[in-house]
Amino acid sequence: MAKKVRELMSKDPIKLASSSPVAEAARQMRDKNVGAVIVEDNGKLCGVVTDRDIAIRAVAEGRDPATAHLADICSKDLTTVSPDEDLDRAVQIMREKAIRRVPVVDGNNRPVGVLSLGDLAIERDSRSVLGQISAAPPNQ
Repeated sequence: MAKKVRELMSKDPIKLASSSPVAEAARQMRDKNVGAVIVEDNGKLCGVVTDRDIAIRAVAEGRDPATAHLADICSKDLTTVSPDEDLDRAVQIMREKAIRRVPVVDGNNRPVGVLSLGDLAIERDSRSVLGQISAAPPNQ
């Protein structure tokens, strides 16, 4: 039987309101050792912001991380999967779209997890370089 996304996804992703300051996302990423946070509007997914987004779309553009909002820098054109999606289909979607992380949403577009390339590398080939790096403790 094929594995489902729910079996591999990171549960309880960090979720912040679209009006939250960029600096709060950076603090959450640091504190939770993750590279992305879910951006919500009224509890529903409206974007994703990564550490790279903060560097490129905020800092490099001269935005003040204390006052710039996540809505201003997050990726909004998102691909999502359901927790009940077959893992092989999720891998295919990530490959086709060339994405490293995909939000997992319920039937009401509420974020319930994130499936990452690192999660897949650990599951599919934990001895690969990417699998070993993904399984290693984060450096700070």
